[in-house]
Amino acid sequence: MQEKEQFFLKIYNLGIIKFGNFTLKSGMNSPLYIDFRPIASRPDLLMKLSDLLLEEVPYPNFELICGVPYAALPIATALSLRSKIPLIIKRKENKGYGTKRMIEGIYKKGQYCLLIEDVITSGDSLLKTIIDIEKEGLFVKYIMSILDREQGGIENIKKKGYDIKTLFRIGEVLKMLEKKHSLKKEEIHMIQFFFKNRNIKNYYKRISYEKKKEKIHHPIGKKLIDITLKKKTNLIVSADLVHSRKILKLVKLIGDIICGLKLHIDIINDFSLSFIKSLKNISIEKNFLLFEDRKLCDVGPTNYLQLHYGIHKISSWADIITVHVIAGSKSIQNLNIPSNMGLITVSEMSSYGKLSDDNYIRKALNISIKNPKVIGTVAQRKVDDRLLLFTPGIHFSNSENNNFGNKYIDPNQAFEKNGSDFIIVGKAIYQSNNPKIMAEKYRKAGWKAYVNGLSIKNIE
Repeated sequence: MQEKEQFFLKIYNLGIIKFGNFTLKSGMNSPLYIDFRPIASRPDLLMKLSDLLLEEVPYPNFELICGVPYAALPIATALSLRSKIPLIIKRKENKGYGTKRMIEGIYKKGQYCLLIEDVITSGDSLLKTIIDIEKEGLFVKYIMSILDREQGGIENIKKKGYDIKTLFRIGEVLKMLEKKHSLKKEEIHMIQFFFKNRNIKNYYKRISYEKKKEKIHHPIGKKLIDITLKKKTNLIVSADLVHSRKILKLVKLIGDIICGLKLHIDIINDFSLSFIKSLKNISIEKNFLLFEDRKLCDVGPTNYLQLHYGIHKISSWADIITVHVIAGSKSIQNLNIPSNMGLITVSEMSSYGKLSDDNYIRKALNISIKNPKVIGTVAQRKVDDRLLLFTPGIHFSNSENNNFGNKYIDPNQAFEKNGSDFIIVGKAIYQSNNPKIMAEKYRKAGWKAYVNGLSIKNIE
């Protein structure tokens, strides 16, 4: 312990902790800013840091080392040199030229990787890096953070099922600095303020639909965002009705209020192509997309047949179709869907007792990001900004009782906690006495929650 304290005092003298009023990458305001990059200019301290890190992990039970860009890259490099374990480099973004790879280096699928982070606050940067590493078929075996700000990041990573350790904790080092009389009086006051408020939930500033559109490459994803911006609505209505007449009546009432209509076409008793033609005409007139919630979940050839053949001929009219990826990535690779049709994966359902665990959800998200036909995913958590996030199970009364195991959340919770882009509302609208008025209430709630999220809002 004394060795670690002496080391921290040395790097503290490099100015790694600054006091003032800072806005962190997550959008959080903080009186402390911690920056380990000055250590890169001191090779002796960089090597000592590598030794301390290697003492904390079960070396050599991993085959690769990767640093979260960019601050952790020199640390990961030094660690690789010290341990003689190969380094891979995670790009922060795809430059669109050269190899276009997010992970650079020599590696093969199935290898175990040690992931290095400098400072962990919410864990968001770590999770994004993990997604790209696992997308390459690698396994994140261990995660090592140099310093934990003790603001929920470690807990969030552990909840995802990862083994993460930290070399230092902010509380410990600040108390040590105070004990060593290394702090000024006003800095001590800032520390007291920090400890008083550090249990406040993590914050993030969501990106706008305009910015999101730049990250979405599929034309249907872009079209959905254009409709959303033009009509100021992120509401998708789930019309789980069994008679075509009732569906047409509903969409004539609410078509101007929604950006999408979600259907289960196989439950309609009197399905006909004339019904589809009428529905398509209304969707064009009132400017919303048709969203078939078929949840294709078979092997690729069967998915292909279900999409293109049978009495429903979904590919001839639907703008969007949902798919499960339980059969693997190849099950949705060769569906030969039209260019004006997008896929939405189901990474996580909103039901109680669901069998999908965090490991499955991570893999589903990896498949979603990799497939160019996928515009987004259904999940109950914040996902990568390269995917549109659709949140079902929306109800103003999130304690709504039901006999089918459904789990409801409020529109505000969907946007503020989950980082949702679109809310999906069903019976709360179509079973109400006045579906048009109720749809407008959900539209206003969803749009307000989105706008509020453009400023700093709470997220767990």
